[in-house]
Amino acid sequence: MDIRDNLELVQSHIAAAAVKAGRKPEDVELVAVSKTFGAEAVREAVEAGQLLFGENRVQELLGKVPDLPAKLRWHLIGHLQSNKVRKVLPVVEMIQSVDSLELAYDINRIAGELGVFPKVLLEVNVAEEASKHGFPAHKLETQLEDLLQCDRIEIHGLMCVPPISEEPEDSRKHFVFLREYRDKLEKMAGTKFPVLSMGMSGDYAVAVEEGATLVRVGSAIFGSR
Repeated sequence: MDIRDNLELVQSHIAAAAVKAGRKPEDVELVAVSKTFGAEAVREAVEAGQLLFGENRVQELLGKVPDLPAKLRWHLIGHLQSNKVRKVLPVVEMIQSVDSLELAYDINRIAGELGVFPKVLLEVNVAEEASKHGFPAHKLETQLEDLLQCDRIEIHGLMCVPPISEEPEDSRKHFVFLREYRDKLEKMAGTKFPVLSMGMSGDYAVAVEEGATLVRVGSAIFGSR
C-alpha cells in the first residue's frame, strides 16, 4: 500500500471509532507524523489531501519546511529545549509538548519578544515513567495557576504518550485518565481545554473512542522507520 491508501485507511478507522463512541468524525484531526521521512514522503501525503504534520525534532522540522508548500501546518510533538524556542515559534502552529513550567516561561517570554501568541498543549506523563518527559499529574495541578499567568501562550489542552504496549487496549486507561484529568483542570481553571492529543499508530482508534481530538500517526501512514 502507498501513502495515499494508508491515509485513507487511517481516516476510515478514525471515522469508525468516532461513530462507535457517538462522536462526529470531523471532530478528530489527524496529525501525520513525518519524523525521519523526507520531504518527498510529505509531498505524497499532501497530494492525498493531508496538510497537518507533526515533527519530533526542531532541526529536522526546520530542514524540511523550506522545501514544502507554505500551506502546510506543523505541530512540534517532541521535547523542546529552551534554546530552540526562538527558532521554532515562527514555524509551528502548535507546540504539543510543553512539559515543564520553566519551558512555558521561556516560550512566553520569547513569544512576547517575537510578537506572537503560540498555541500549546501541556504534556502529561500519565504513567509517571522516568524515561518520558511531561508534567506528573500532581505537579500540573499545583502549577496550573502559574501556567495560566503566561499571557502570551494559549493553552488549548493536554497531550500524553502512554507506555509502549503491543495491545491497544492497554492504553485505554491512560486515555480515560487524561480526559478526566482535563475535565478536572477545566473546573480548577474556570476555562475550557478542548484539545486532547492522544493516540499513535498502534492505539489511535482507542484514543478516538476515549475523546481524542488530535491523533498522532506516523508508521501507519508512512511505513516503518
